[in-house]
Amino acid sequence: MSAKSDPPPLPDPLRVPVADSHTHLDMQEGTVEEALARAAAVGVTVVVQVGCDIKGSRWAAQTAADHDAVHAAVALHPNEAPRIVLGDPDGWSRQGAREGGGDSALDDALVEIDALAALPQVRAVGETGLDYYRTGPDGVAAQERSFRAHIEIAKRHDKALVIHDREAHADVLRILAEEGAPARTVFHCYSGDAEMAEICAAAGYYMSFAGNVTFKNAQPLRDALAVAPRELVLVETDAPFLTPVPYRGRPNAPYLIPVTLRAMAAVKGLDEDTLAAAVSANTAEAFGY
Repeated sequence: MSAKSDPPPLPDPLRVPVADSHTHLDMQEGTVEEALARAAAVGVTVVVQVGCDIKGSRWAAQTAADHDAVHAAVALHPNEAPRIVLGDPDGWSRQGAREGGGDSALDDALVEIDALAALPQVRAVGETGLDYYRTGPDGVAAQERSFRAHIEIAKRHDKALVIHDREAHADVLRILAEEGAPARTVFHCYSGDAEMAEICAAAGYYMSFAGNVTFKNAQPLRDALAVAPRELVLVETDAPFLTPVPYRGRPNAPYLIPVTLRAMAAVKGLDEDTLAAAVSANTAEAFGY
């Protein structure tokens, strides 16, 4: 039996190359070069590196500039916005303990995200959105203000919008409708049900599925994937999180995309190559590369 900390083995390579539409290389063990080489060895030839705060967004932009296989997304994560405004006394985020800076500190941070979003290697603004799981009611105003600002930045720079939606489906959909969603909007780690998938499909929103679609208790996610139109489906790792079954609990990385893609193909009743070709085209379309 492998130790929980051991990386899972490389899966059989995909015959049709695909992209990991959402990963956090800066939170994974080893070098970027090693991660990209392992991914390429199994047919994962492109990754979208996603920033969650100023430091991570700068890193994403620099890494994408340095590597042709990497595209960047930049943003303040929905849980980062309240920490900037209200402070983070427990130091839960990677910045350590912080004093609250109020609305002006959030404005300053958004100015930096706006500047990064203008860079050509930055293909998306995200992950932004709402998270009612980790942030309490006192943080909702900061999250919502940040989300609306990110929507505006994405539209002004004609970049994709990458959404983090955790236990906030109705409000995320409402704010997108109120602000007017960007032309290319991606629900990262899609977490809604089949009914919400039909709403997203009608709006033309992309739905990106992660390793949790393989979890035993995730039948509502599989039902959503089943109804999601093939031309709006993406695949992601959200690595190092959400490692697919049978490796759940061990470190995730872009090279494990084939495991999730094969499970998705089974749900959709498609052969692996057909789904891989669709996902590959959809990711390029969504992120404009």
